[in-house]
Amino acid sequence: MRYWLTALTIILVDQWTKWLVASKMTLGESITVIDGFFHLTSHRNRGAAFGILQNQKWFFITVTSIVICALIYFLWASRKEHPLMKWGYAIVLGGAIGNYIDRVRMGEVVDFLHFQFGSYEFAIFNVADSAVCIGVAILFLGILLEPRNRVPEKLESNHTKEA
Repeated sequence: MRYWLTALTIILVDQWTKWLVASKMTLGESITVIDGFFHLTSHRNRGAAFGILQNQKWFFITVTSIVICALIYFLWASRKEHPLMKWGYAIVLGGAIGNYIDRVRMGEVVDFLHFQFGSYEFAIFNVADSAVCIGVAILFLGILLEPRNRVPEKLESNHTKEA
């Protein structure tokens, strides 16, 4: 149950922060939080990460629908999986649904987290984007740490003796 609640919490926080930005800031407005490093900037994205594939609303809705269904299945079917994998599925699911809601409702995603490193400006993103990235990193870590994905010690020692 905690995994489903995690996904729901991410969705709620994502939608709440997007609502705050959309209702309290004008499009393009930027509020400095840490000068030269972090700003809240009201931005809309009709594409994917870094603005690629602009104005492909139905493509994103279709692909995200498939991904959400797969994540729900993986989370439901992973009762015996390592907890790290379940956390990864839940966090990605929350982020995917958060951006999906925006695309279905408005045809675009509200972005507002804006980091700068010197003269380099990172793409503006949101809570859902962060959740997807963190969840995918957790899934990769879970795959690396999952014992059944490792070469059994006995096979590994036999292989090195033959070489």
